[in-house]
Amino acid sequence: QVQLVESGGGLVQAGGSLRLSCAASGRTSTRNMGWFRQAPGKEREIVAHFGLTSTFYAESVQGRFTISRDSAKNTVYLQMNSLKPEDTAIYYCAVGSRSQVMSNSADYWGQGTQVTVSS
Repeated sequence: QVQLVESGGGLVQAGGSLRLSCAASGRTSTRNMGWFRQAPGKEREIVAHFGLTSTFYAESVQGRFTISRDSAKNTVYLQMNSLKPEDTAIYYCAVGSRSQVMSNSADYWGQGTQVTVSS
């Protein structure tokens, strides 16, 4: 069993920054971990993902968001800079292969953390 616990969401003004954390426990590692988001009225989308050999970023966050990890703590982070109102969403940590997340699915999900960016 794998448990994912996110933290770090909140309210920030446009142009500001937030860092999300996802602590994993159980039979998993930081490989194949990533972040999704779902904005009101929109479909869930992959934001960033650590694959086995490469890192993926959605085009909409390229250059602004950075995914990182602390393998010793089994924790993945999402540093979000230059935030825009359109980044407002519930952000979910997930464990899944690259092919899974690109198909908008995963094996395990966190409970989600709200990020709200005001204009």
